[in-house]
Amino acid sequence: MAEVYVTLGEAAELEGVKYKTMAQRLSRKKETFVTKTEKSETGGKDVVLVAVSSLSKQARNAWKEREKLKSFTEEFPDKKEDEQKPEVPWYVNTDVDWYIENYKERYYKAVELGNVVRKFLQYDEGDRTKYAEEFAQKYLGKGQRTLYRYTKAYLEASAWADKLEKEDGAGREFFKVLCLCRKPKETGCFPSIKPEVKQVIKNIWFNEDFARNQGTREMLYEKLTAIANINKWEKIPSYQTVTRYISYLMEDEGMRNAWFLASRGTREYKNKVMVKGSRDTKGLQVMQIVMGDEHTFDCWVSYKQPNGKVIAIKPHLAAWVDMRSRVIMGDVMCKDANSDILKQSLLKMIYSEPGGVPEYLYIDNGKDYTAKTMTGRDRNDRSGMSFDNETMGFYKSIGIKDDHRALPYEPWSKGQIERFFRTVCNKFTRWMKSYTGTLTGSKTSDKVDKDIKRMLERGELLTLEEFYEKWHEWLTTVYMHTEHSGLKKMGETYKKPYDCFMNEDRYFKAAPPKSYATMLMMKSENVLVRNIGITKWGYEYRSDELCDYIGRKVDIKYDPDDMAVLYVFDQKGKRICEAYCQELLQIAPKVTQKALEEHLKMQKRQQKRDRERLEEARRPFEELNEQYVGFNETTGGIELMIGGKKQEKAAKVITIPTDRTYQQGFRAEKREEPEADSEYMSRQAENALKKLRAIGG
Repeated sequence: MAEVYVTLGEAAELEGVKYKTMAQRLSRKKETFVTKTEKSETGGKDVVLVAVSSLSKQARNAWKEREKLKSFTEEFPDKKEDEQKPEVPWYVNTDVDWYIENYKERYYKAVELGNVVRKFLQYDEGDRTKYAEEFAQKYLGKGQRTLYRYTKAYLEASAWADKLEKEDGAGREFFKVLCLCRKPKETGCFPSIKPEVKQVIKNIWFNEDFARNQGTREMLYEKLTAIANINKWEKIPSYQTVTRYISYLMEDEGMRNAWFLASRGTREYKNKVMVKGSRDTKGLQVMQIVMGDEHTFDCWVSYKQPNGKVIAIKPHLAAWVDMRSRVIMGDVMCKDANSDILKQSLLKMIYSEPGGVPEYLYIDNGKDYTAKTMTGRDRNDRSGMSFDNETMGFYKSIGIKDDHRALPYEPWSKGQIERFFRTVCNKFTRWMKSYTGTLTGSKTSDKVDKDIKRMLERGELLTLEEFYEKWHEWLTTVYMHTEHSGLKKMGETYKKPYDCFMNEDRYFKAAPPKSYATMLMMKSENVLVRNIGITKWGYEYRSDELCDYIGRKVDIKYDPDDMAVLYVFDQKGKRICEAYCQELLQIAPKVTQKALEEHLKMQKRQQKRDRERLEEARRPFEELNEQYVGFNETTGGIELMIGGKKQEKAAKVITIPTDRTYQQGFRAEKREEPEADSEYMSRQAENALKKLRAIGG
């Protein structure tokens, strides 16, 4: 057999060493290597060639594998250049670690098979066909063609490993093992479903209306059949294939959440599926931020209406939670929650213990919390003005720095209070006999069917007051002194809400006077003063001081439980008067009426006051200033005598809120009015005198 020579660079590659290392070996051990020189085609030094037979066994085997690979690639010499480009085998882009983890048995069988193939490739004697047949039967138990197929795959993998190693320098010996493994089964191909059919299936399944109506796979296949008939498709996949394709889309392609968005809408998608974040509440001070909301209990109580009728209601709770300690404050229970209940809840939080004035409020988006009288701005305005301190809002008027509003339909943004309400339902409300299950529409299975009407008739329902006692006992003795999982998660030193509230760093701000809080609980309105006074609720409210404001608007405050008096203020917050409800004048002018007399007196007082003001405005300056005697008689018309002026008494210094209506004095001082003659008493006295005269006569 003729000797085969390779260049020094090729010899170094076959030996797996660098060119310089191979040259040093050749110079040190000249007798070991068979060499010859040839003239270079490009000129310069002669090219040194090394005989393959003088190389190591490893290098000789590598040369044999390359030669055999060349024989395979030369089988199709007539193909075009773009057609000769080999197809990338499956194992080139496969993660070997993933394959070993999922197909460990296959991989190690391929390792043993690779050893057999290498042993076959080392054979270099005659009658290779006969040897291959015997070798295949002995080591594989299969025919010659199977051995050749393994050998071809092995040589192809070696070529790909060498090619990629030259590109990036990374070794890929595992190609020689993976090429002998079974290719993993590809999922999601569905060759029986054409691309246009796949797209139609997606269009139907993920259609918003179809998904909202909970369309079934049977409905989809019926529609697909109809579309196929219209488009004259020759064949469509079977029903089983379509259902498997839908399952593949939902599970393997990760489109279940997309289907949830189409079927349930954006609101529920955000609530159930969208990724959420956790707040670092440990960085807050106690009472720095409190979060408020309203809750409807999932049980029934008996409630006595103002007319005396007893009905069954689901009580409502307004409460606030401190975000740092999870303490519940300002709990107020009622039939229907509104802004007045919310004010009571806030004031209870401020003047109770545990409690205080918070720095910030995190409020619900409901209209009771975001009303203009509460925040000082229109509820549709999410940026940050009505009468007195309701211009700045109820929250700021009691010392709260600012309020932050939760986004609508996103309960996770106020997770602390929502989680508390869930705890209330699971650990408190479910112990009530009148518990009827949650109101949440998505949890219809949790509803409990009970005859609440019969329970009310039998007196089995707690009253609202009794229910609040049970609630307050559970809140103060159980919840406040039980370890909270949220505090554990934050790594708090104190795991119980009450302990955390009392011992951690706390934000402090002094509460306003309680008298100011009482004023804030009153309702406020802007009304027009007419010539008959202020008309409200079908009644007329009058006072002498209102005469100066006829035709102008003023601000009023009133107690909803006492409608007899209105507290009137001007537009700048200065107190004007207290206007009292007047009885209507009867149409009987000849009959003496106290109301008519008072009305006539008020008219005379108004006319007299305006005449005096008119006369005062018409008086000349000489009458106003006795010092003035003319321009030529005195210098400047001023007092020239030196003397002190009478000192006015200094006002007492007190600390009060900045509210102008409170500064001006909220309630007017009571003035003693002369007692009016009673017609009834006069008639009784006259009758008594007549009887005495008759007796005496």
